Amino acid sequence: MKAPSDIIVDNPPSLSDLDMNNAVIADQKTYKETIKKLKKRLLIVQQAYYHQNKRVVIVFEGWDASGKGGAIRQLTEKLDPRGFQVHPIAAPEADEQGRHYLYRFQNRLPKPGRIAIFDRSYYGRVLVERVEGFASDWEWQRAYQELNEFERQLTDDGVRVIKIFLHITKEEQGRRFIERLENPLKRWKLTSEDIRNRQKWSEYEVAASDMFRLTSTTTAPWYLIAGNHKWYARIQVLKTIIEALEEGFDITSPELDPQLVEEAMKEFNMSV
Repeated sequence: MKAPSDIIVDNPPSLSDLDMNNAVIADQKTYKETIKKLKKRLLIVQQAYYHQNKRVVIVFEGWDASGKGGAIRQLTEKLDPRGFQVHPIAAPEADEQGRHYLYRFQNRLPKPGRIAIFDRSYYGRVLVERVEGFASDWEWQRAYQELNEFERQLTDDGVRVIKIFLHITKEEQGRRFIERLENPLKRWKLTSEDIRNRQKWSEYEVAASDMFRLTSTTTAPWYLIAGNHKWYARIQVLKTIIEALEEGFDITSPELDPQLVEEAMKEFNMSV
């Protein structure tokens, strides 16, 4: 369970650090105005990355029913659809089984100028595969170093890696499961696997804690979001991603080609 010590952050995030009680936005007007501004800002950032051929990997992890899908919908709603792709991760397909677990994620890495969004990710090796026994002790224990090395290869190659973990309390998860059960339009979201995972809550907490401690690095840190209140969580997700993308990056619009400007002005009879 060791990882390269030179890249691990000194104070990794912890679920216990989150203030679950005060992470609330009670005013719907404030929520709508804030998220509208954030989406506009995010589109500007996306365009900058697109024009500069920069790549982004965004990882979403969290408890079942923690709001990953809703957060991703808000994240992508106003983006140019040509510039991103969402990858919902489930069990490996037949042609992926028997290969190294990172194989199917390497095949989904973004092209230049694109954003790859993973709804669950390669961290399943140290979460569900660890807790449910789908990976041997040796396999999930060595995975911390493999994951750090994988992400270091990405960041060294210029890819911006952002990792989000949405946290809800066990009580809030229970409330959302009941809501799904009682809503005909949401029943499909609730599975027997969700119930079994819930019964191992404490084991998943330990696995998540180890994951934050051993894979939150200086170039690819984990960002933990309090998710009991969906409005708050969605705003924090957008803020976190925008700030991470803007850090050390020039998002100003590219200059127009002077020849193109001259041609357009002649075509439309415009003058300076």
